[in-house]
Amino acid sequence: MRIALAYISVILLWATTPLAIKWSIESAGFLFGVTARMIIGTLCVWIVLLLSKHRLVWHGKAQLTYAAVALQIYGSMLIIYWAAQFIPSGWISVISGLNPLMTALLAAIWLQEQRLTLGKLLSYLMGIGGLAIMFGSALQISYEAVLGIAGVLIGVLLHSISAVWIKHIDAKLPALVQVAGGLLLALLAYLLTWQVFDGQLPTEISFISLASILYLGVVATTLGFVLYYYLLTQLETTQVALITLVCPVMALLLGHTVNHELITQKIIIGTTLILAALFIHLFLDWFLKLRRQ
Repeated sequence: MRIALAYISVILLWATTPLAIKWSIESAGFLFGVTARMIIGTLCVWIVLLLSKHRLVWHGKAQLTYAAVALQIYGSMLIIYWAAQFIPSGWISVISGLNPLMTALLAAIWLQEQRLTLGKLLSYLMGIGGLAIMFGSALQISYEAVLGIAGVLIGVLLHSISAVWIKHIDAKLPALVQVAGGLLLALLAYLLTWQVFDGQLPTEISFISLASILYLGVVATTLGFVLYYYLLTQLETTQVALITLVCPVMALLLGHTVNHELITQKIIIGTTLILAALFIHLFLDWFLKLRRQ
């Protein structure tokens, strides 16, 4: 029951996060938006850590785990925040739907978790087809939209590498400890990046941007990351990644309804292909196995 509740919570958080990211950078800039989020998130996580029985450990596997978590929190999130300037929020979730496919491929190569079956290969081809249609739609908008899609794609790849790396290290650390250690390293990188490339506080910040930063820092970062890494320690990497099967549709509808984001025919087709790829990835091999039996 605890795992199921965590799973549902992460779905809801991931579905709302793209729109919150979009709103958080509208008046504050992407570097300030993501750095402010991580400052708030780090403070919240460390308060929870101090109130809990857990403490950071610094043995070799723990340090590697913190680095792997920081790769996702810093490397992946920074690129996605940059890309969010150029594309609708729903697109971020759709492209992130490729995460299970990337994760499964990396897990098969690195962890030998699953072999590459016909169903998996078919899902990869459909996912690539959906992504190609998304790129075609972006070309009709602007060159910057293409860069935005490419940025999210790189961010998703780094996210998948991080997840598989954590599984490979297998330090058996509590989720809260993983997040606290990873956030600490990531925050140092964010502060340095902001100081070098920006260093200026926004002269004016809208209420919606401020509220979004607070939501992302307090809820999405603190609760979302802890629940995500909790699931990662309880389930297979690909099972956790399949959360993104539901999120794209929810995020597209939310962006369209609340933020008036355009949903074109190409976006619908591309999204359908990516979701179909995820469905095939999850169920086709299981269905064929049942038929053989």
